[in-house]
Amino acid sequence: MGSAGERERDTSGRALGAVTLLAQLIHVDEANRLWFELISIPLFTGVIGYITNWTGVLMLFEPLRYHGVAVPGLKLLFPFLPRRLQIVPVFSKDGRLGWQGIVPSRVDKMASIATDKALSKVGSISDFYRELEPNRIAERLLDTARGEVRGLVEDLMEREHPKLWHDMPPALKDALFARVDAQLPTVVTQVTDEIGNHLDQLIDAKLMVIRYFRKHPELMNSVFRDIGRKELRFMQNFGFYFGVPMGFLLVWLVRTIPHWWVLPVGGVIIGYVVNYLGIQMIFEPVLPHKLGPFTVQGLFLKRQPEASDVFAAIIAENVITIENIADEILYGPRSDRTHQMLEDVLRPTVDKALGRAQSTVRAAIGSREYERIRDSVAIEAAGFTTALFDPEFSSEQAEKIRTFVARQMRKLSPEEFSELLRSAIKSDEWLLFVHGAVLGFGAGLLHLAVFGV
Repeated sequence: MGSAGERERDTSGRALGAVTLLAQLIHVDEANRLWFELISIPLFTGVIGYITNWTGVLMLFEPLRYHGVAVPGLKLLFPFLPRRLQIVPVFSKDGRLGWQGIVPSRVDKMASIATDKALSKVGSISDFYRELEPNRIAERLLDTARGEVRGLVEDLMEREHPKLWHDMPPALKDALFARVDAQLPTVVTQVTDEIGNHLDQLIDAKLMVIRYFRKHPELMNSVFRDIGRKELRFMQNFGFYFGVPMGFLLVWLVRTIPHWWVLPVGGVIIGYVVNYLGIQMIFEPVLPHKLGPFTVQGLFLKRQPEASDVFAAIIAENVITIENIADEILYGPRSDRTHQMLEDVLRPTVDKALGRAQSTVRAAIGSREYERIRDSVAIEAAGFTTALFDPEFSSEQAEKIRTFVARQMRKLSPEEFSELLRSAIKSDEWLLFVHGAVLGFGAGLLHLAVFGV
């Protein structure tokens, strides 16, 4: 068995031999040079065009989280970089150099734009709530409350004033339960009506959407991938279809201007233009135009009805769901307003339930204790919202939202529909164009290295 040094020399010798053989195979005499260029350059530009657009699409979505390596001095340099470079998902504040998909890196911005440009055009949060049929929600809550209200009252009284509850005659307890049960339909309807009337004050819809997409960046990817599946595939293939004919033009330029820099510069132009045209063909023209027997319109805009259904399904099944609305109302940034509203509605319920015994109970336990019991009712009542998290019920409500969003989106004008998604990535399109130019430049240098001038 040979030494490690001998094995390395043997491996290096084989590699050198392979390179020499490749050089001999691709050596072309001057007589056949033109034919060789007519084959190699268009094929090269076509393949590079495809790779450029394929990696460009990949850069839009992957990876979900930032990955990078620490670069000495970058952390100190970062604050002095132009703002336009700071927001590029290449540099991080902690001094790393890496990459994060454009869409996941802009999830806050895109969620904000989606709310302002898309959902606000489709309807307000109150419109969505009305589509969920508050009467059906009230019925669901009432069914749950009837089965749990007795236990709620007992637990509440045992916790807040056990002595009073133990001393209360069974007949009075039964009367209390009966009065509470009789008031339930009115109280539940009043609560759902109050929520509907003040939902815009109880929920910050924009913040809700941003928080949800920030927590689930993969969903923002799904919005673009599912809606634009055909367009993204076209953009990838367009790189090859455009690159091949541009390769023939590049052959003419190489022959006309026989300098080494023509191929790299031509690669820059082709790489930039192929991405630019791919984006433009997806979104432009916004309105259909007649060109002879053909009607020309942005590829994405032609599929507005189909895309509306896809977008509506994503929103209804993941974002504007009854679970998310209930969670935002009860535990979101404005939940204090919800609890205040519940207290205002439910406090009189305690008085009515006690009936003529109210003054006696208040005197027995004191006004402060009595008010604390009334306030606790609102907190306990919030637990009834778990009834809304039933999968079957949620599925029924999601279908209503999906139908509503799809119907409203189909009404959008072509200009509004184009703005709906493009506005989210428009400010970052230049990254794709620069990416294409850089790859084109590298491809030109690679062609020179392999095939010569």
